[in-house]
Amino acid sequence: MNGDQKLDVYDPKKHNFIQHFSQIVKVLTEDDLGHPDTGGAIAQLKEVLEYHVIGGKYQRGMTVLITFQDLVEPSKQDADSLQRAMTVGWCVELLQAFFLVADDIMDASLTQWGQICWYHKPGIVLDAVNDALLLEACIYRLLKLYCREQPYYLNLMELFLQTSYQTEIGQTLDLITALQGNVDLDRFNKKRYKSIVKYKTAFYSFYLPIAAAIYMAGIDGEKEHANAKKILVEIGELFQIQDDYLDLFGDSSMTGKIGTEVHDNKCSWLMVHFLQWASPEQCQILHENYGQKEAEKVAWVNALYEELNLQVVFMQYEKDSYSHLLGLIEQYSSPLFPAIFLRLAQKIYKRKK
Repeated sequence: MNGDQKLDVYDPKKHNFIQHFSQIVKVLTEDDLGHPDTGGAIAQLKEVLEYHVIGGKYQRGMTVLITFQDLVEPSKQDADSLQRAMTVGWCVELLQAFFLVADDIMDASLTQWGQICWYHKPGIVLDAVNDALLLEACIYRLLKLYCREQPYYLNLMELFLQTSYQTEIGQTLDLITALQGNVDLDRFNKKRYKSIVKYKTAFYSFYLPIAAAIYMAGIDGEKEHANAKKILVEIGELFQIQDDYLDLFGDSSMTGKIGTEVHDNKCSWLMVHFLQWASPEQCQILHENYGQKEAEKVAWVNALYEELNLQVVFMQYEKDSYSHLLGLIEQYSSPLFPAIFLRLAQKIYKRKK
């Protein structure tokens, strides 16, 4: 248990949510651990689950539970319904883990959540691709086991499948924009960046957990979901912009990862804003150093960003974006509760990790 979890013991909802993970692992692995044919694979699955899913901030999964409790009358929140809400929350966390394992390989990342990336573990390497697929498969096993008899089961299945597709499209946009060994500054523009962020981050990080809870609360109207999406996609955009900033200027001891955006040739918020204001000479220096692995070249890019005061630009952008979010929440949160969206906006505003 890391430091964050120790502090969270005093949050009963989060404590119960984390404790429920042991049941998730048990349901997914216990019956088949001794199977003569598949027992070895199930033992591997158990290790993968325990390595990847525990240790993060659990914000996505907790959002399902908290939003469900916001929307459903207390008298209808029995033990079974709360267990289902926690399970769907863990399905969101499993989806996150699936994406991270695959993304770490594609980005050649070193650490995730303060520990070595799974594919760097001795004996794993590209076996991690299959382990990622196992994590994804667990989502649909859990939905079937816990929610099959519920009226929202089909909506949840379609929601997770659609969100996976959207996120994978976003990852594709990210990869084809950041071709290794080919720094093409013309590809790094605001329109492409917003598309990457919307599909790669916003849908699964913010719309998915809220939409899942809304469905579980018996709300399946198009207006409610469309209005929620308007707000949550914008929250997701700010969240990713913060990630881009923290990747270079954040404290890795707090973020739990070592940033790779510069040497991975990524279309980041910092890059897009740099290109809006940079001189031809600065663009030439950037072109010579961006997308390179050497630490001194990353340092050159960092220095260029500081020359244009992008840290100050980011702080003002974050402030303006937060004000914009408050306006969207006021306009589109009805007939849902504004607090559902305000909580998320307040949670990410000025975050350091």
